[in-house]
Amino acid sequence: MKRLTRQKADGDQTEHEAADQAGVRTCPECDSSAVTRSSDESEISCEECGLILEEETIDRGPEWRAFNASERDSKSRVGAPTTQTMHDKGLTTSIDWKNKDAYGRSLSSEKRSQMNRLRKWQERIRTKDAGERNLQFALSETDRMASSLGVPRSIREVASVLYRRALEEDLIRGRSIEGVATSTLYAACRMEGIPRSLDEVAAVSRVDRMEIGRTYRYISKELSLEMEPVDPKKYVPRFCSELELSEEVQAKANEIIDTTAEKGMLSGKSPTGYAAAAIYASALLCNEKKTQNEVATVAQVTEVTIRNRYQEQIGAMGLPN
Repeated sequence: MKRLTRQKADGDQTEHEAADQAGVRTCPECDSSAVTRSSDESEISCEECGLILEEETIDRGPEWRAFNASERDSKSRVGAPTTQTMHDKGLTTSIDWKNKDAYGRSLSSEKRSQMNRLRKWQERIRTKDAGERNLQFALSETDRMASSLGVPRSIREVASVLYRRALEEDLIRGRSIEGVATSTLYAACRMEGIPRSLDEVAAVSRVDRMEIGRTYRYISKELSLEMEPVDPKKYVPRFCSELELSEEVQAKANEIIDTTAEKGMLSGKSPTGYAAAAIYASALLCNEKKTQNEVATVAQVTEVTIRNRYQEQIGAMGLPN
């Protein structure tokens, strides 16, 4: 009887070892698979019967503690994360421009000359071919334009990935680097729901509006980018903020856009002009009057566009002109 019990226990142990090797941890007491780790990773227990399977496990995290971002940055001993916004993804080293050693002492003239030569060669070998030089220039242009437009870093990452895809598929041939970089930035803004008009993007670019639009259409077609029409309501908060209008005006403008869009008036209209006209109409209705020139300047559209869209929206809403 004892021999049979021992054999059964050995069999159960073999089954549990096989389950552990398969990646599924089970409790040896109740055969439950509800095995969890504690929040501090110090022990492994069964949720069903409460049996402690392992304790004092190895903590593979850092030995230090940090309570805010500045403490974490000062104590961390690793480099910055990889990023798509740099041609080498941020993995190369850089030589500091300060001519001082590790102890803060100034270098001799001979050492300074040597460091200058090292810096020069380090800059040269960062790009090994024309493709990397192309990418380096394009990503620097993307970063410059994104900073001028005030878009978040996630937009720059998406734009950099789109440009890398265009470069891999040889879509740059016959087109300017600045044009493709600007079009990928414009596409990234639309994909991430932070739209910027073509006029706004062209204002910070070194190429004209027509080339940006033409290159954007080509890139979006070749890369199979599924772009939805821009919602005019996404422009309303930014325009209202620049015009210093209240939340009431913003809510009324969104209401005008929703009501008129349901009647099919948005089709074929510029979203920036449509949003500008709705803001102008809502400002009049809320007694926070702004001139057509002020609204047109912020939205970068003409006063004629605002007048035409305004009359259409007011007529659709059934309000007196």
